[in-house]
Amino acid sequence: MAYDKFTVLKSTAVPMPIENVDTDQIIPARFLKATERKGFGDNLFRDWRFENDGTPKKDFVLNNPIYSGKILVGGKNFGSGSSREHAAWAIYDYGFRCVVSSFFADIFKNNSLNIGILPVQVSEAFLDKIFKAIEANPKTELEVNLPEQKITIVGDGASESFDINGYKKNNMMNGYDDIDFLQSLKSDIQTLATKSIY
Repeated sequence: MAYDKFTVLKSTAVPMPIENVDTDQIIPARFLKATERKGFGDNLFRDWRFENDGTPKKDFVLNNPIYSGKILVGGKNFGSGSSREHAAWAIYDYGFRCVVSSFFADIFKNNSLNIGILPVQVSEAFLDKIFKAIEANPKTELEVNLPEQKITIVGDGASESFDINGYKKNNMMNGYDDIDFLQSLKSDIQTLATKSIY
């Protein structure tokens, strides 16, 4: 499998209410030299997380120990800019398995789905409700239910449905990338290939 299966994720979340986060901010271009998916998490939001001398910036959310979890909650228009798939790699490598926003750039959204990150697009009102819940209690948990396509704020039970392409949903639930999906059909393809079409 390309990555872990995604069915139901229940986790605390890291709030980052910044709009128009582009891929160069997610992973600066100078860190795109590697071709494997490993190690990119070290430089996730590098210029926002660290000073020039490498010391952590105390006011950036990823350096705040009160926030943790496998869910990143971002502002509107997350993942805009260049099409670099390294942005999704960095988020996955850091440990996030879901990103919540009120709007995603299409290419970032597809890159995320291809490697096992679930982009959950919610209404602006529900996103605001999530931010307020985390602000009130940093230990607030979110439950992301992929089979039911629903995200819930566990504390108060508020929930909202989200959309996902059926093919991508199936792949996420099975831990498949596109190649894994084709391999899962190998026996059917072999059977078909042995039958005469005449």
